[in-house]
Amino acid sequence: MVLASGSGSNAQVLIDRAASGVLPCEIVAIVANHADAPVLRRAAAAGVRLEVLEAQAGEPRDRYDQRLAPIVDGYRPDLVVLAGWMRILTGWFCEQFPVINLHPALPGTFPGATAITDAFASWRAGELDETGVMVHWVPDAGVDTGPVIVSETVPFESNDTLDTITDRIHAVEHRLLPVAVEIALKSQRSQHVHNISRHSLPPPRFPNDRP
Repeated sequence: MVLASGSGSNAQVLIDRAASGVLPCEIVAIVANHADAPVLRRAAAAGVRLEVLEAQAGEPRDRYDQRLAPIVDGYRPDLVVLAGWMRILTGWFCEQFPVINLHPALPGTFPGATAITDAFASWRAGELDETGVMVHWVPDAGVDTGPVIVSETVPFESNDTLDTITDRIHAVEHRLLPVAVEIALKSQRSQHVHNISRHSLPPPRFPNDRP
């Protein structure tokens, strides 16, 4: 299962690789958190099931994730892939499912949604000469801090603009994400993680819940 918020170019790569058999898995569904996210058009064109769950006004993250979890659980995914998912998941959600995340920076650098622009600004300031891409596990609510599955550096070039470095980073993302998904799936299957009792875990309790 893929969770995505935006254009869905990385989701498209996974759809195409899975459809061709290069990536030995099925994309059971794509979930978006915006009804107008272009990734939904990609999913529909490919015949992939899609779900939309928008946040309610002022809704806390834990409440949103409590609504998201049953949708994900209904598909019984072996793996949840965050491919441009612009929300921080709660630790409770990450305990329910094996989750990996694609992030356009090297491990330990530039966490968060502005990673590419932050790296570009640092390069312009003479503070570094390369950035990169990583795919990592998401075991908790940490922002881009989980154990790394794969990573690759993307050197800056002397005439780079924000657009050119962004394009090269995206090209690496498209190559790296399917590799990471296959590694993660093999790890999950070898450990039989999808058979543990994660589906029997109790739902979270919040202060206003009735006993």
